[in-house]
Amino acid sequence: MGLTRKSTRAELSRQKNGEFTPEIKIAIAGNPNVGKSTVFNALTGMNQHTGNWTGKTVALAEGCFDLDGKTCVAVDVPGTYSLVTRSAEEEIAKEVLCSPDIDAIVVVCDATCLERNLILALQILALRRPTVICVNLLDEAKRKGIEIDLELLGQRIGVQTVGAIARKKDGLRDLLQALGTLLSANNKLLDTSPTDDNAKAKYPLSDKEKSDTVSPRERSEFYKTTENDSYENEKNSEDESEQIVLAAEKIYHEVCRRKKSDDQDRDRLLDRLFTGKKTAYPIMLALLAIIFWITIVGANYPSQWLSTALFFIGDKLGNLLRHIQTPEWLCGVLIDGAYRTLAWIVSVMLPPMAIFFPLFTLLEDSGYLPRVAFNLDKPFKKCNSCGKQALTMCMGFGCNATGVVGCRIIDSPRERMIAMLTNSLVPCNGRFPLLITLLSIFFVGGAVGFSSSLVSALLLTALIILAVGMTFLVSKILSITLLRGLPSAFTLELPPYRRPQICKTLIRSVFDRTIFVLGRAVISALPAGILIWIMGNLYFGESSLLAICSNFLDPFASLLGLDGVILLAFILALPANEIVIPIVIMAYTSANMLTDYSSLFELKTLFVDNGWTLKTALCTMLFSLFHWPCATTLLTIKKESGSWLWTLAAVIIPTICGVAVCMITNGIFALFGA
Repeated sequence: MGLTRKSTRAELSRQKNGEFTPEIKIAIAGNPNVGKSTVFNALTGMNQHTGNWTGKTVALAEGCFDLDGKTCVAVDVPGTYSLVTRSAEEEIAKEVLCSPDIDAIVVVCDATCLERNLILALQILALRRPTVICVNLLDEAKRKGIEIDLELLGQRIGVQTVGAIARKKDGLRDLLQALGTLLSANNKLLDTSPTDDNAKAKYPLSDKEKSDTVSPRERSEFYKTTENDSYENEKNSEDESEQIVLAAEKIYHEVCRRKKSDDQDRDRLLDRLFTGKKTAYPIMLALLAIIFWITIVGANYPSQWLSTALFFIGDKLGNLLRHIQTPEWLCGVLIDGAYRTLAWIVSVMLPPMAIFFPLFTLLEDSGYLPRVAFNLDKPFKKCNSCGKQALTMCMGFGCNATGVVGCRIIDSPRERMIAMLTNSLVPCNGRFPLLITLLSIFFVGGAVGFSSSLVSALLLTALIILAVGMTFLVSKILSITLLRGLPSAFTLELPPYRRPQICKTLIRSVFDRTIFVLGRAVISALPAGILIWIMGNLYFGESSLLAICSNFLDPFASLLGLDGVILLAFILALPANEIVIPIVIMAYTSANMLTDYSSLFELKTLFVDNGWTLKTALCTMLFSLFHWPCATTLLTIKKESGSWLWTLAAVIIPTICGVAVCMITNGIFALFGA
């Protein structure tokens, strides 16, 4: 079987008549968290993000691969426990699996919990579609003392069954061969008739297999027994579901043998620690603080080195442009505006993100983040919201727009809207650089001592706790005002603990997160740097346009413990939160351009010289936590909600929170004369 990555749907559009005409379409289905996306990636060579928690795939992803010269389109179907739909992703999954465009279905099952997975597999088999069962995670099953007779399983359910360890691409060749055999038998793969000699040579079958491929399900004992006939009867769905559960249980006990293993004892011990009443929250906060401490300490020196190098290059480029007699205004726009803003963004953002994102991804891949959602389930229910909101909130730490899309996993429209409106109350990866930078400036001051960096990490953890607490508060207020209702029940699956794939984690966190966020910041920073330079150098009388705008905002900003420049920076940073500090620096410098600050101490000096105090830094961080979402998140909310009114609410709600918190903080400092 030849496996090569072909292309995405867009790239295949260059086929005949410029239209996409796939020859074979294969759906990759299964329960959440069984490795569907990993199988999809292994087949297509793509990089669909996978995570060790429920609900990662909330939309369809398509990729192509070559199977004996035929283009196959793999469709990564959202995870679902049943074809009896109760949520948006389950409805999408059922629609895809029942679509006449689908030529074959690969049902991915988790070998560590096969009994539950068989329920969906049997429902899909009842659709009478060409199907292959792929039992994934055999390595984890072995560690847990689980042995599965794959041959007997195939006989009992009547379709070809293969075992796999998808993340290592073990069993992929067997899966391809099974697909080839299945599609050949159904006249989907061969150019000629199924009796073509070349096809027989590619897929040599035994006499028994030849007879099986004519009608594989007819030979299944499962379909012959009268006790299971009822599940095919669509007129009685309750009896059907009950019979499927009983059939899955019976088959499981026939094909599975379980032995006691050390991994089971380990998982129980870890769950007692990570989800226990007395230990869950302390461990959760300790891990968060450790991640922040490592990030703050590790990012200090690389930031200085990058800043020095990039600004040195900028000076040389500026000298070169002036040497070739480039107009001074153009040098200002290109170097003082665009390039220096870009240099500051890279030097300040890249090191913290390159450390924070891999650490956060390791927690995700290990299976710990679903435990965080489990621990936060009860608080969300007390807010009359859905426990699944904990999952979407965790997604928001990476990107608020991603968290909003992730709200599709919430069944109730009311609870889904609450989750969307409150997702931006937790800081996304675009706001972490600002928080870390200000904490480093005012609480570390360029030092790398254990005590000073630990204080910064603990304070950043406190800010996160405040953000989560605000999420609870606003969710509660919305649930008793605009979005009244009671919390709905749901099942939260805790996936097994898995050893993170270090190399894959580093690569994915660098390219999927760090480079992506940095790229978005750069795209936003370039025009913003040019705009700020123009505003700083365009004078009306004796005042620049930048000074006029900041002076206009200054009275209101002072009520928040800020100044007009800071508030203007947040407004101009609507495209991306990452560019707030570069705008502030450009506005403060006399030449209206970013200057090389080889240390955080020099940056602190600039801020202090422009009136910053501890109160200013704290209020700036608080306003960064609670203010309007970025443009990408707002457009995502509009797309998901279909309403500009709810999008406007998504702007107003966090902004009111930020204004209120900053006013209270400013008042407390004023009360104590600070």
